[in-house]
Amino acid sequence: MNFILNASALIFAAAIFLYLKIDKKRSAAAPDDFWARERAANNTRRRPLDDLDYIRIPLEDFPMDLLPDVPKVEDYKQIIQSLSGLPIVNFTGISNTDLKLRYGAPNIDLLISYDQNYTLLVRTLQQWAQALYDAGCVDEARRMLEFSVSTGSDVSATYRLLCTIYKEQDTPEKIGDLYPVAEVLNSAMQKTIVRILQESDRSDG
Repeated sequence: MNFILNASALIFAAAIFLYLKIDKKRSAAAPDDFWARERAANNTRRRPLDDLDYIRIPLEDFPMDLLPDVPKVEDYKQIIQSLSGLPIVNFTGISNTDLKLRYGAPNIDLLISYDQNYTLLVRTLQQWAQALYDAGCVDEARRMLEFSVSTGSDVSATYRLLCTIYKEQDTPEKIGDLYPVAEVLNSAMQKTIVRILQESDRSDG
């Protein structure tokens, strides 16, 4: 019996040793792999941007005439109007290295600006929608939030407020429509957003 126990302990120890050795090799290779990819990315020539999923801001659907006396809302409107004339692309979760490999190193500054425009867009939409909601303009806030979600926003407050609105408007079943978007988000916020939806579902039940 002791022999069996000792043999099992030795096998377990050997397995741990082997795992740690393999893991150490992987850890050591990771920086080398990264820099190899980065060198390849920096040598990638400019490529067409025809397949980018550009986002169009539907200004005609936004409540540009509401809350004209609220300074912060006027600021949000001006930001959105300015963005409507700029290229906007959601690159959330995609590294600069991957962007250079796909579209070429000479395009990286342009692509970063497109992504920065997107970040500003979804953050401003959230702030504007919150201001509208607080002022009692719930339908307008909902439409703005739904547009933001349709672009793949990973702003957690957007999903939380939209869930609140759906429940207040007696349409909690619409929370289910948010799952397909949330579950495929390429973002560090993905799990948090899914949890927000799940908690909203449970609180409704």
